[in-house]
Order: sequence, then C-alpha cells, then structure tokens
Amino acid sequence: MNDYEILLMLDPEAPEERHNEIIARTRELIEKGGGSWLSHDSWGRRRLAYEIDHKTDGVYHLLQFDAPPAALDEVARVLKITDGVMRHMATRRPKGGGRVAPPPPLPAPEPERERVPEPAPAAVVEDEAPEAEAEHADSASAVEEYAEPTESEAPEAAPEEE
Repeated sequence: MNDYEILLMLDPEAPEERHNEIIARTRELIEKGGGSWLSHDSWGRRRLAYEIDHKTDGVYHLLQFDAPPAALDEVARVLKITDGVMRHMATRRPKGGGRVAPPPPLPAPEPERERVPEPAPAAVVEDEAPEAEAEHADSASAVEEYAEPTESEAPEAAPEEE
C-alpha cells in the first residue's frame, strides 16, 4: 500500500453538490480498491494561470489516502472521464509530511493603466532659425547645380553624316 494525494481542479460553474458527488465517488473507489481515506482539504476557488475551456477560475480539492497502485489507476481512469473535473494530478505523498493548508492566494493583477501620449517636440529656438535657413539655402543651390539643362542651355548636336 502506498501513500498518495490527488489535487483535483473542478469546474467552478458546476454546483457544489456536483463537487461533493465527485469527491464521494473518488472516496468510494479508493475504499472499494482496498485503500483507506485520510483527508480532504478544500482549497476553494483560485484564478488559473491560463484559461482552460474558456474558464479563468477553478475549484481545488486536495485528497490524501493510502491505496494499492491498482486502486489509484482506477481512480485516475474515472476522473479522466468525469464531467466537472477540469484537471487532476495524483502523486506519491512524501513520508512524514504533506500539505495541510492551501498555498497563499496569488496577488490580484494590477489594472492596466491608461497610456499618456508623449509630449510633442519643443519648437525651434529663435537663435537656431538663421542656421536652419542657411542649411536650406545650401541644399537648394546644390539641387540647382545638378538640375538637367534646359533646351536653350543644351549643347548643339553635331550634324549627322551621311
């Protein structure tokens, strides 16, 4: 006979009577398989790290018992096909220990803050204005240097030879 514990995550939308039926059925399977029931700790409703079947919460129960491996296999098989069980995990209980209280609840997530638009860049300072105009004038003259020659400025083409 081995020491086991099962952590059940049950559907939060199912009524509490359904949760009690699932736990009673699990206890019945353990005792029918030759095991002994030790304890049941209800951890309550907890927020999930990620959604499961579009649900953000789960109701947790920790079941502790002693049973032969065949009884554990039967319990796991039944829990896999039971409606209302979102997840379950069976593990060997450490000798001389076990968790008797649920872990502390996770802190509530902070609400998203409204984004504040960044300030517009500062206006051009008056002292910099003449320099900017000078730079603009230089670039305009550079464009004129590389402009295509007009027809009047184009060199005359050499007459074609026959």
